[in-house]
Amino acid sequence: MKKLSSAANFVKRNLTWMTLGAFGLSACGRLETIPYDPPYTPAQWLTIQPNFQLAAGATPQYFMQPSTSTIVYLLGVITIAIGIYFLRIRQAQQSRMWWGIGLLLWGLGAILAGTSYEAFSYAIKCAGREVCLWTSWWEVLYLLVTVWSIDAITMAVAYTSTTGRVRQVLMGYAFLNALIYLGVLLAGTFMPVKFWISFEMLILFAGPNILIFFCVNGWRAIKTRSSFDKAMVATWVWLGITIGAYFGYYLSGLTLLLWEKGIWFSENDVLHIFLIIWMLFIYRVVARQVQDMPSAV
Repeated sequence: MKKLSSAANFVKRNLTWMTLGAFGLSACGRLETIPYDPPYTPAQWLTIQPNFQLAAGATPQYFMQPSTSTIVYLLGVITIAIGIYFLRIRQAQQSRMWWGIGLLLWGLGAILAGTSYEAFSYAIKCAGREVCLWTSWWEVLYLLVTVWSIDAITMAVAYTSTTGRVRQVLMGYAFLNALIYLGVLLAGTFMPVKFWISFEMLILFAGPNILIFFCVNGWRAIKTRSSFDKAMVATWVWLGITIGAYFGYYLSGLTLLLWEKGIWFSENDVLHIFLIIWMLFIYRVVARQVQDMPSAV
C-alpha cells in the first residue's frame, strides 16, 4: 500500500504543474490551422446563434448564446462549490478529498468550455480572422481537466468501494488514463489531429471509467444492499442518461430546427441542465455517505 500512497501523493503534488505544462506545450501546436468544415466567416458566426453586442467600435465584442452561457457558468459555479464542500467535510477521508478534487476540476472545465464554446467564442475564434477557428487553447484545457476530473473520481470510487489489489488496479488505471490522455491531447495539438482533441475522444477516455463505476457499485449494491451503493448506482445511471441525452439531441438536429423558429435550445443546454441535476443529487444524497472502505476489509 505504500506504493499506492506514493502514486496518489505524486498526482496531488504535480496536478497543477502538469496542467500548466500541458498548456505551455499545447501553445506550440497548430490549432489555428483547423477551421470549421464547412468554414464560417465572423459574420456568419453571428447569424447562426443568438448573441448581443457588448461593445461597438473597430473591434466589436459579442456575448454569444446568452442562455446557454448562463447555464454552463451556473453549472461551473455549482460544481466548484460542491467540490469545496467535499473538501470541507473531508475529515481525513481520502475518498472525499478525491471527490473534491474531481468536482473542482469538473467545474473549472465547465467554465473553460462555456467561455470558448459559447460566451466569448466570437472573440476567441472569429474576431480579426477571415474564417473562424474550430477550437482553442481554452477548449484543450477543458478537455484535459474534464478527463482528469473523471480520473480523480475514479480514485474516490477506489477508496469507497474496493480494497486490496482491486483498489491498486483501479487507482493505477486512473493514473495511467490521465497520463495517456494528456499524451493524446498534446499529440492532437501538435500534428494536429482533429479527432484527438474532440469531445468524442474525451468520451472514449471517460466512458470506461463510468462503466467501471456502474459495475463496481452495481455489484456491491446487489451484494450488500447498502443505501450508499444504491445511491452510487443511481449516480452513474443518471450520468449515463445525461451523456445519452446529449448525443440523442445532437443527432436529432433539433437545435437548428428550433433556431429557425427563433428558439435557442442546444444539445449543450441538455447536457448542462442534466449535469446540474446530477451535481445537486451528489450534494444532497451522496456527499455525506462517502466514506473510505477500510483496506483490511
